[in-house]
Amino acid sequence: MTVLDIHENGLNLLIEIRESGDVRLMHFSALPYQRKENWGHDLYQTLVEVALSGNDNPGERQGNKHEITSPGNRLKYYAHHDYRNESGRKLEIIQEDPESKVLVTSHIQFFDGLPVIRSWSEIENAGTEDQGLEYISSFVLSDIMKEGIRPYGDKLLVRVPNNSWCREMQWVDYDAHLLGLTQTLPDWDTHSSKPAVFTNCGNWSTKEYLPMGIIENRETGSSLFFQIEHNGSWQWEIADHPGQLYLAISGPNETYHHFFKNLKPGDKFVSVPAAVGAVLGGFDRSIQELTKYRRLIRRKNADNEKLPIIFNDYMNCLFGDPTTEKEIPLIDAAAEMGCEYYVIDAGWYADGDWWNGVGEWLPSEKRFPEGLPKLIRYIRDRGMVPGLWLELEVMGVRCPKLPETDDSWFFMRHGKRVYDRGRFQLDFRSPKVIAHADEVIRRLVEDYGIGYIKMDYNIEPGIGTETDADSFGDGLLGHERAYLSWLDKTFEKYPDLVIENCSSGSMRMDWAMLQRYSIQSSSDQTVYTSYASISANSPTALTPEQAAVWSYPLKQGDREEVVFNMVNALLLRIHQSGHLAEIDPARKALVREALDLYKTIRGDIREGLPFFPLGPSKFDDEWVVSGLSCGKRNYIAVWRRGAKKAEISLPVRHLTGKAAKVSCIYPSFHEAPASWSRETGELTVILPEAVSARLFLLEEE
Repeated sequence: MTVLDIHENGLNLLIEIRESGDVRLMHFSALPYQRKENWGHDLYQTLVEVALSGNDNPGERQGNKHEITSPGNRLKYYAHHDYRNESGRKLEIIQEDPESKVLVTSHIQFFDGLPVIRSWSEIENAGTEDQGLEYISSFVLSDIMKEGIRPYGDKLLVRVPNNSWCREMQWVDYDAHLLGLTQTLPDWDTHSSKPAVFTNCGNWSTKEYLPMGIIENRETGSSLFFQIEHNGSWQWEIADHPGQLYLAISGPNETYHHFFKNLKPGDKFVSVPAAVGAVLGGFDRSIQELTKYRRLIRRKNADNEKLPIIFNDYMNCLFGDPTTEKEIPLIDAAAEMGCEYYVIDAGWYADGDWWNGVGEWLPSEKRFPEGLPKLIRYIRDRGMVPGLWLELEVMGVRCPKLPETDDSWFFMRHGKRVYDRGRFQLDFRSPKVIAHADEVIRRLVEDYGIGYIKMDYNIEPGIGTETDADSFGDGLLGHERAYLSWLDKTFEKYPDLVIENCSSGSMRMDWAMLQRYSIQSSSDQTVYTSYASISANSPTALTPEQAAVWSYPLKQGDREEVVFNMVNALLLRIHQSGHLAEIDPARKALVREALDLYKTIRGDIREGLPFFPLGPSKFDDEWVVSGLSCGKRNYIAVWRRGAKKAEISLPVRHLTGKAAKVSCIYPSFHEAPASWSRETGELTVILPEAVSARLFLLEEE
């Protein structure tokens, strides 16, 4: 037997290659491997799961679980490669199915200094007959709760980020009972037909959940965390098999996503990638290591280094009804406040109602009598980079360009064009669509002088398209990969162009997109007090310097309303909005004060690591807290939302026992007493107003 006993960057992996040719992933953890009495079910400890059409599933009570798949259970060792590349150590293990002759390569990429791998699978039909692919895992681990001695029902904690429109990044904790995986005692050899499945089907990749999770072992204090790096259909599941629980991560499959791929002899297919890591620690440590990894894999760009302040005219402001007359005072006010980008949002391309007429992307002469280019020049003359809103992946049913198209432009199902909410879905595998998209971008950048695009996407085209595809899900996957390819080429051509990822807020906040986009809309939430929860949780989904958060002081309000709005955005990326030209001078001064402060701390934000003194926020929390650790400086945003008591003590565990100085750095009229206890590691603050917010600096001495 060959044993690959791997210790890299705090990760411990053990892979056994048996004399029988079976390849078994025995261990993946931050804890060292401790061989226990064999519980007799190593059939489940596979490295990869693969299901091909026409194969028997040998497992008992399998249901819709993806375990002991066929030919996944038949795969035998073929070869392996262990080498280093520019990222770190790379392991490739090739297995062969002796019956179908498919070759399956498991890719495991390590990253120097990080307890994270990127894992994906590649399948090749090396036989002489077609093979129908129904499922292939990106990562599978058969015994996620084997460390410790307690039953998994006592120690399992699964943390899942729910996500929906205006209810983004809401984390929910599950134990085995809540997942329906109650362990039967003392007969641990029984297992069920029920998987706990978290999935997305369609092009809005994060409309119900973020494609990530954290699994904590409450007995050992260790955690497993992961994210699926795909912009469409994906799945992860936890289920039981005799004596243990497994985790299986994948992209689209036939059962849940209408995905089927016919592999002809010589054809290859690559699964979607997943990042998986392990740490000694819980939620905060997992998110911090993910943050480091995300910064490493992200496209290098100036936007995430400079963190410019963006004004956008939409939220609680023009709401998609721009005109030259309305824009001029806002442009002047944004420039006065020190904003560095100015974005004209939806509506600039239509004389009136614009929802289902989008797609041509030519400016309205009625809204801009002297021409949109003149207004764009005015923005530049005021010292800001101009931007425009686009929704380039759709074409409205009233679009003037529609007669120039044919069915090859669009998603098709059952011979009909697919549309949703008055828009047809464009297919980015079509050369005609690519030519159209390229020309729109060229015109905006080269003719109009645009330096920023808010790229929105407001429909869900469902399971996919039948055009040039073996299944609807296959067509969807092809489109999504083609869109990413187009995006890569666009950034290559226009490296200084900033493109914001916006899909009705954050309905595509995934790390296939976020590796490319430098900035991501976090929400369409219009209630600033609710936004605090979204703001506080944003660093769980993406790096702080990518998380665009609206700050929109109201026309009528008081100084606490302005401060609350500004604190929402100060530790992330400021998306300033609101009728800045129409608020009173005292409240306007508070906006300017916050933006000036931001310019002094944004160098820390781009390198800071998030922490959560009260854990991730819920929408009904009366206190919301989010922190950013930047070396010796620790920024802590605190929001009070109607709590009866004005005082709260916040654990800052990584500073326990250390001397530190605390100060309220925004607003200048702070009126928020605060004290630090090095003995207990607690920051105690008082916010006198029932609805208020403050930004504190806790600096090690």
